Amino acid sequence: MIDWEEIIRAESVEELKSAKLWLFQENMRLENERRQLETEKKELSDTRDKFLKEKVQFRDEMEDLNRRSVVERKRLKEENLFFDKKMAILQDGFRHLEEDRKTLEREKKSFAEEKRLLLEQRSGAGGGDIGQILFRSVNNSLGLRKRYRDLVKIFHPDNLFGDEELSQMINKEYLRRKRED
Repeated sequence: MIDWEEIIRAESVEELKSAKLWLFQENMRLENERRQLETEKKELSDTRDKFLKEKVQFRDEMEDLNRRSVVERKRLKEENLFFDKKMAILQDGFRHLEEDRKTLEREKKSFAEEKRLLLEQRSGAGGGDIGQILFRSVNNSLGLRKRYRDLVKIFHPDNLFGDEELSQMINKEYLRRKRED
C-alpha cells in the first residue's frame, strides 16, 4: 500500500520525483496486469464459448446417435420377428413334407400289396392271364404289332407309371402270339 501521508510530508523535490516515478511504475504495472487480466478474461470467455459450442455439438451428436440406435434396434427387432416367422413357416413346411412322405410310403406299400393280391388272384384263376386280356381283340399281325407298341409305350418300366412285371407279361404274350402267326 502507498503511504500517502509520507508522500505529502516529503520535503525535497527528489523525494517527490522518486515518489512520482514509483507511482508511474506502479501505474504501468497495474495497467499491464489489467491488460493481461483482460486478455486472460477474453481467452477464458472464448474458451468457454468454444466449450459451450462443443457441448451443444456433442449433445446433438449424442441425440443423433441415440435416434439411430433406436431405429437400428427397431429394425433388428423387426428382422428377428420376420426371421422367426420364416423359420416357423419352414418348420411347418418340413413337418408337412415329412407327413406327406410317410403318407406316400404307406400308400405305396398299400398299392404294392393290392397289386400283389390282384396278380395272385388273376394268375390263380387259370386262363385269365393279364397278357391275354390286353391282346384279346387282336386278330392279325399288323394289329398285334400296333397293340404291342401302344402297350409298351404305356407300361414300360422307364415311364412314370410303368411296371416291370406287367411289361414282362406283355412281352411274353406278344412273343407267344407272334409265334402262333
